[in-house]
Amino acid sequence: MHKRIIIIDNRPAEAKLMADALAQEGYQPVCADTYEEADSIVQSQPADLVLIDWESAEAGFFDFVVNLKRQLKKVAVVVISNQSGKTAEIDALNNGADDYTPKPIIDGKLDKGYYGVMLSRIEARLRFGGTNVIDVGELVIDPDEEKIYYKAKEIELKGKPFEVLTHLARHRDQIVSKEQLLDAIWEEPELVTPNVIEVAINQIRQKMDKPLGIGTIETVRRRGYRFCFPNCSGQTITDQ
Repeated sequence: MHKRIIIIDNRPAEAKLMADALAQEGYQPVCADTYEEADSIVQSQPADLVLIDWESAEAGFFDFVVNLKRQLKKVAVVVISNQSGKTAEIDALNNGADDYTPKPIIDGKLDKGYYGVMLSRIEARLRFGGTNVIDVGELVIDPDEEKIYYKAKEIELKGKPFEVLTHLARHRDQIVSKEQLLDAIWEEPELVTPNVIEVAINQIRQKMDKPLGIGTIETVRRRGYRFCFPNCSGQTITDQ
């Protein structure tokens, strides 16, 4: 079965260059200028992966990614950009992207080297995206079955605490704010207070971490939370 890829880029000529190249690899690329157009495409036929040009992303990136992953649990989001430095990469990953790679367009032409990097990233993400299972050493989280295993033994953690843990694990080593967790997990985040996150984190620690003698989540003072298993104590820290 051919994998379907949506390319979101407000430069149609550049999007077409990437789409034509991906089509030759056997993928089914579809181009969209805006998030609204991409949403419409998803409604008619689900996608396996979405490529988003970071310069086209603008303010709606996080909301788009959250809504997309609510509809398509296994979709992968890869950001492409010509920006140098790490700022754009960090921003993209902190706002829900699964991966980040240089955009393979230079001076209006497809660069074979960067295209090869992007293609490898896409292939890797599609392999990873074939399953929702998060495997971190001795800890395995299965979002589809809502089950957690530690050293092959099932751990009882359900509901919002399970969803909070899963979201943080998907963005391991990244700091996720309370606001981002609310937007990603609660259907009507404006109707709940941020302390529901603290309650969920406390339940994770009391029902799973403490009995097992492990730490899975760090509280990063004034910034949010970070999944850090197996290399953390699960305490509050000050991030520099």
